Amino acid sequence: MSVITIVGAGMMGTAIGFPAVENGHEIRLVGTPLDDQIIDHARATHEHLTLKRRIPQGFRFYQFSECDEAMAGADLIVSGVSSFGVDWFSEIMIPRIPEDMPVLGVTKGMVDLENGEMISYPEYYMLKHPGRKLRLCAVGGPCTSYELADRDPTEVCFCGEEPDLLRWIKGLFETDVYHISLSTDVRGVECAVAMKNAYALGVSLAIGLSEKREGVIGREHYNSQAALFGQSVREMRRLIALNGSSDENIVYGAGDLYVTVFGGRTRKIGTLLGRGLSFEAAMNELSGVTLESIVIATRTARAVRALIGRGVCSAAEFPLLMHIDDIINHSAPVNIPWRMFETEFGAGAKA
Repeated sequence: MSVITIVGAGMMGTAIGFPAVENGHEIRLVGTPLDDQIIDHARATHEHLTLKRRIPQGFRFYQFSECDEAMAGADLIVSGVSSFGVDWFSEIMIPRIPEDMPVLGVTKGMVDLENGEMISYPEYYMLKHPGRKLRLCAVGGPCTSYELADRDPTEVCFCGEEPDLLRWIKGLFETDVYHISLSTDVRGVECAVAMKNAYALGVSLAIGLSEKREGVIGREHYNSQAALFGQSVREMRRLIALNGSSDENIVYGAGDLYVTVFGGRTRKIGTLLGRGLSFEAAMNELSGVTLESIVIATRTARAVRALIGRGVCSAAEFPLLMHIDDIINHSAPVNIPWRMFETEFGAGAKA
């Protein structure tokens, strides 16, 4: 039996413990300072306050003030924070984690650099802590927390720099329904699954446009969604390759894009924009919450504009991303550039 300490008691941070505890391992779930109610509720009921699932036996619950106790004797640390907790994890947790302790991050996202490079969160942590030996791994791929908890068959990828370490971590978590591929292309996997947030907003524009045209809320047309999905995959694949990674990682980004389009606040903001609301009005409708899709779209577009400035690529290669950026950051109305998606005699075809 191994001891796994998860820091961050949100839905995915908690759910990833389910397959590990099924394999007989001990899970110590530590709440961040924002998770006090979740931990109190779990201690009282053994249920998760927001995941709305019963937490299996094998979990132990800790407030953040008890973090050192929860980490004592642990074999693996899991970072279960959201992307908005990445800087907190870097500043507060990384310094207190022993250098030989492996860390698995469930947080999807990326950071853009001034030159247009897009780096993964493991790379970001290493950039913030030069000179420290950090054994950082991460999870990518299509997986919702509630379906993982419900044992719906799921395929993800664990990525990191140490193949043997990845195989060991895979052995802790893999079950008959939680299937894990492995990769040493950390940037490729993690940036692919981060980009899906931006493009899920783009695909969701078609939902709002359909509702606006039909005058009926909930009326969807799938041709337009499929067209935007296809263009999203094309642009994501180009971005992965431009970022120095294998475009084979598109399988993780495309799968995650599929999952994200079907629900959540990213779908909602895209739908509202497609109905004709301004970005400000749409955000007000969602109570002004900060959305990962907005952050990632802004970072990705900023990176692409930097690459365009360096002559590495052109705006014509990313018409959907540029339009999303114009909508959310430059007050442009929704006007899908459909004709810019057309290709003539694509790669491998004979004219």
